[in-house]
Amino acid sequence: MRLILLGPPGAGKGTQAKILVEAYGIPQLSTGDILRAAIAAKTPLGLEAKAIVDRGDLVSDTIVNGIVSERLDAEDCKPGFILDGFPRTIAQAEALDQMLADKGIALDAVIEIKAEADELVKRVINRAKESGGARADDNEEVLRKRLGVYSEQTAPLVEYYAGKGLLKPVDGMAPVEEVTAAIKSALGK
Repeated sequence: MRLILLGPPGAGKGTQAKILVEAYGIPQLSTGDILRAAIAAKTPLGLEAKAIVDRGDLVSDTIVNGIVSERLDAEDCKPGFILDGFPRTIAQAEALDQMLADKGIALDAVIEIKAEADELVKRVINRAKESGGARADDNEEVLRKRLGVYSEQTAPLVEYYAGKGLLKPVDGMAPVEEVTAAIKSALGK
């Protein structure tokens, strides 16, 4: 099974990814984790990315796409994978389409975890209170900025994948177990 989890920050993509990893025995591929692993492994793309990160710059789509492509070739991805945080833009989605076509594989679904911005802010503020503010991004100002970036850059992917017949929307504001059940139902599992 090859999936993309799509949804705004705080919608529960990470929580659902962990549950799906356990349920289906496929890896969750987070671009941040993949990037850090490539840097640690000192792959050619990882070394290139390290130099960029060390300068404080953002890693280009070309490098991110290359690192994701390398990761998709790993043995544990043969039975499938869950992409979390990639693609973030239409350009990355188009690159992913090409990369998967080149590998002779296709996506099974794009799960959109839908959530209202104001409810996400309440959720994140509560999470910050419960965890004692352990996460630096658990505050309203940072979250609203991230939601704005999501709306501008990533939300267009909803229409992109709907047009390909891959989009499966679920209500991300329901309790975790209900969201999981809705995802499994959308996947026909």
